[in-house]
Parts: sequence; structure tokens; C-alpha cells
Amino acid sequence: MIMVSMKQVLFAGLMTCGFLLAADAVPPVTFVDHEKVAAALAKSAPLASAPGLTVSGSHRNAAGQVEVHDKETDVMYVVDGTATLVTGGTMVGGKVTKPGQWLGTSVTGGDTRHLVKGDVVVVPAGTPHWFKEVPSSGVSYYVVKVLKP
Repeated sequence: MIMVSMKQVLFAGLMTCGFLLAADAVPPVTFVDHEKVAAALAKSAPLASAPGLTVSGSHRNAAGQVEVHDKETDVMYVVDGTATLVTGGTMVGGKVTKPGQWLGTSVTGGDTRHLVKGDVVVVPAGTPHWFKEVPSSGVSYYVVKVLKP
């Protein structure tokens, strides 16, 4: 017969709980099928989220407003179409639309880039960015938002 002390039982129980909690801390794998992806790219919709990030499909048929996200870095991958994107500089007419989110009317300064299929742009949190020109044929792109705590 094996004798076990109460301390050993408690230690074993705590270790088991620790392993179970650690296992729960790992988010599950997310799979999004091609039909949902196509729909998200056609009408701009969320695809997935996990701790610290979100993934969306986006489509624009026209220019947008200047955006600044205080705690979100945007990683954009163009999958179809073209657009002119301005990043950096100083936002003009900026107003807080919700906590940590700003919208403005234009940018002074900044860098202008012509985006085409296959381009990737990383816009750090706090950086103005503006889809200044988008043809009527539009631009489709993925956005991964990396969230700061």
C-alpha cells in the first residue's frame, strides 16, 4: 500500500489545475472557409479574432477618411485592385469618434504610395493613414489589426 500525505495530494491537485489552465490559455486554431473569405472581401467584414488581434476582409470603392488608431497596428495585404494610400504626416480636422479612434478630413505631409495586388503595408499604431484615391473598380485587402494592451 502506498501512503500519500495531504500535502502531496494538494500539490498534485494544484499541478493538475495549473496544467489545465495553461492548456486553456492557448487559443484554438481558427479556420475560415473560402466562401466566407470571398464574402468578407466583397463587402468588408470580420473574419477572425484572437487575443491581441483581429482579421478582416475589406473592400473600398471610393476614397475614405483619414484614420488614426491609438492602440491598433494595421497590417494590410492587397488582394485585388489599386488605391492611393497616404501614411504619416499630420491629420487635419481630426475628431475622436470612439475611444482610441480618430477620423479626419486630410493629411499634411506624409508618404503617398500607389498600392497594387500583392502589396503589404504595415501602419503602426498612432500613424495617420488615408485611402486618398480609390478607382470605382475598387480595392480589396485583408487587414490584420494587432492590438496593444
